[in-house]
Amino acid sequence: MPMPPAAAKKSHERTIHGVLLSDPYHWIRDENWQEVMINPELLNDETRKYLEAENRYFLKTFDDRTRDLQESIYREIRGRMKEDESGVPSKDGPFAYFSKMETGKQYPLLVRTLRSGENETVLLDCNREAGKEYFGFGGACHDPSHRFLGWSCDRKGSEFYTIRIRDLESGHDMDDVLEKTSGAVVWANDSKSIYYTELDENHRPCRVMEHRIGEKQSQDRVIYEENDSRFFVGVGKTLSSRFIIIDSHDHQTSEIRLLDTENDGKITMIAERQTGHQYSAEERNGELFIRTNCDGARDFKIVRVEAKNPCRENWKDEIPHVHGTLIVSFFVTRNHLIRLERHEGLPRIVIRDLNTGGEKDIDFREKAYSLGVAPGYEFDTRTIRFSYSSPTTPMEIHDFEIESENRTLLKRQQIPSGHDSRDYVTDRIFALRNGQKIPITLLYHKNTKLDGSAPCLLHGYGAYGISLPASFSITNLSLVNRGFVHAIAHVRGGMEKGYHWYEDGRGKAKTNSFEDFIAVARHLVAKRIAARDKMIAHGGSAGGMLVGAVANMQPDLFAGIIAQVPFVDVLNTMLDDSLPLTPPEWQEWGNPIKSREDFELIKSYSPYDNVERKDYPAMLVLAGLTDPRVTYWEPAKWVARLREMKTDDNVLFLKTNMEAGHGGASGRFERIKESALVQAFAIWICNGKKA
Repeated sequence: MPMPPAAAKKSHERTIHGVLLSDPYHWIRDENWQEVMINPELLNDETRKYLEAENRYFLKTFDDRTRDLQESIYREIRGRMKEDESGVPSKDGPFAYFSKMETGKQYPLLVRTLRSGENETVLLDCNREAGKEYFGFGGACHDPSHRFLGWSCDRKGSEFYTIRIRDLESGHDMDDVLEKTSGAVVWANDSKSIYYTELDENHRPCRVMEHRIGEKQSQDRVIYEENDSRFFVGVGKTLSSRFIIIDSHDHQTSEIRLLDTENDGKITMIAERQTGHQYSAEERNGELFIRTNCDGARDFKIVRVEAKNPCRENWKDEIPHVHGTLIVSFFVTRNHLIRLERHEGLPRIVIRDLNTGGEKDIDFREKAYSLGVAPGYEFDTRTIRFSYSSPTTPMEIHDFEIESENRTLLKRQQIPSGHDSRDYVTDRIFALRNGQKIPITLLYHKNTKLDGSAPCLLHGYGAYGISLPASFSITNLSLVNRGFVHAIAHVRGGMEKGYHWYEDGRGKAKTNSFEDFIAVARHLVAKRIAARDKMIAHGGSAGGMLVGAVANMQPDLFAGIIAQVPFVDVLNTMLDDSLPLTPPEWQEWGNPIKSREDFELIKSYSPYDNVERKDYPAMLVLAGLTDPRVTYWEPAKWVARLREMKTDDNVLFLKTNMEAGHGGASGRFERIKESALVQAFAIWICNGKKA
């Protein structure tokens, strides 16, 4: 077996709160990193040589040896994908819009028909726009007159999106080119201008801009600028089209301004920012409906107020707070308020008649499932559209007619290679830790014996209040069909059990996420659902930090660790306020610059800072060179320190995608290859490194 590369060690020390920090791999961070995000060719030679050496080691030691297994898994997953897939058309005035995929193509086509479904026209072919390099599609939005299409893309993986305006009559893009944006486009009601968010040099969405169609970007008008570096700003629109929404927020606090399209662009603030107060708003008939966690409503409530005087003292409860039932999201149509709730980890849709106050909900029967509902284009509607799936049930899209309560199945995800839900078992169980029941979602083949011998891939995240859905995946079946149990640990830090579940896994309570994950792994072993010597921990981004921390805390519990774009250099990142995400992240992790207590806490679990001279599991670490969220040097430094310190002979791989960022490869088939790689590693480790 080839010798792994050894990164050079260079002295880099500093003292914070009286504590000496030594970071011998600091040099891997290119001081020119902001330029590298835009042009990867500018990466300094020493760092490039190290990353390429790691890639060569990975190729020779693992990739070459498992090529047939990876190819087999790739073919399986691709065989479950209907390549000529079409979305369900969404109606808007005289037209209906949807996206479609064509056989053999990597990217979608955006399509329009008449409302009746006739006269299909391709508005945007992303395959033609992409060429052969990286192509991150940022989305598209047609204007109210149906004459123009605003669309965006990122060609480096750095998430700096360029917006273009397409004239749908000619089929060509106009001269308007808007650089360094977040990618989203919001149209003015008169179709003469768009609103977008501009990014600063640190990749922070900081300004809402108005662009008049046909003008240069240098002529664009600043509508709102957010000067607090801890806050991001975004722009949207109420479904009623009455207001443009300007939303300033960090992870805990929000502040919304409304630009009134019927009152000469007057801008009104709903409620000034107050630390910990989060809210969002929709409008109907001159009234605002606001989802808020004010006044102790930890799991949120919805209030009602006149738009002309929206101050908090005028708010009246419309949907009261119910502890333990989280209001995840909502929207308002002409006559109804539709909300998505979650209780004990399971979602439901509730529809409220705003004229009578009556409510009805849509029920589902499986033990674990995923549910989604979102507004379409039209405000005046009596039909809502929702999606449903479970680990065993492919995605279904239904229309629900509110008055009659009739459900119409519009589309069921097709699996060309065949799929029988009866061949699989999905279950929801709980691990107990310090009186808290931690939900676990399981998927396994009906023929898999739960006798303590089954290999298991245990997936977790546990941050930012993000809940992992119990949804269908065409990729997971390749593991499950090989006898694996696929398990999701719904640890604290997400919101599966309400807002308190998030609060109990962030900031000073962050270590609950790690302890919960360990408790889940132990529970699966104790109940003989999984084999102790065949447990693979898997997480990405903040979930990569989760499995990185667990690798330090309980390395003997896992046979392998898979960390994708892992946030593992937590302390150094939170100490560097020049990085794109650091100031907004202080609300999530703590501010180690100002607080000695926060410094000590983060230092106690930061994976990079807690690598010790001991045995570690086998590890696969994936990174992206142009990743603005988890910068490439975090996983690279972590691997370098692990190579220096670990005392075992277990494999350790770092694979850096030199042409992509946080989301990995951009094409749908390239993403399948990454999934096949991850699964091949899990299988290889659990089979004693035999493909």
